[in-house]
Amino acid sequence: MKLLKSRILWGILLVAGGIALLLENLDILRLGGLIWGAVLGIAGIVFLTVYFENRVHWWSLIPGVSLLALGFDALLGFFSPSLSESVGSSIVLGGIGFSFVLVYLVNRENWWAIIPAGVLAALAVVSTVDVGNYDGDTGGIFFIGVGITFLLVAILPTPAGQMKWAFIPALIMLVMGTLISSQRQDILLYVWPILIILVGGYLVYRAAVSNRAGR
Repeated sequence: MKLLKSRILWGILLVAGGIALLLENLDILRLGGLIWGAVLGIAGIVFLTVYFENRVHWWSLIPGVSLLALGFDALLGFFSPSLSESVGSSIVLGGIGFSFVLVYLVNRENWWAIIPAGVLAALAVVSTVDVGNYDGDTGGIFFIGVGITFLLVAILPTPAGQMKWAFIPALIMLVMGTLISSQRQDILLYVWPILIILVGGYLVYRAAVSNRAGR
């Protein structure tokens, strides 16, 4: 935590980044991407150091890994602008998503981290596909990714046991994603209300079972 609270460190990083940005805007020196990549990378390492000094501070993994991803993208933009334009968004989104994966792995009580991790991973895949020559609907890929995310929430271990409720949104998202990807969105006009009916019926069934058990 001492590094995180160091005004000197953050001051130096901000001064270096500001000078690089000023020189680039004045067309004096094109080192903005290189300097900012280093600044963001160092900032990311500082946050990771906070975690490794005290594992209680698991939250620092999120800014730590995210800043490293941003720094890597900045460096990639400096050395290979075309490659950064193609995969930069996927790298950043994937990096932020990976930080939430680590949050879950270091403490299984943080099962909620699986959801943002999966959503960001799905967005990273969609971003990559959008750059390519994919002719299908990327919305289907996103829904499938979110469906897989909730499926993982349902089956991965947590201190509170299985999150069985997550099977419901997983099924809905996977069905929607499959239909959208197969270019049969018209079927959703019938599938969507049927899924709502099934979910409602399941909730009524669970309520009835709970009432009987309470008698």
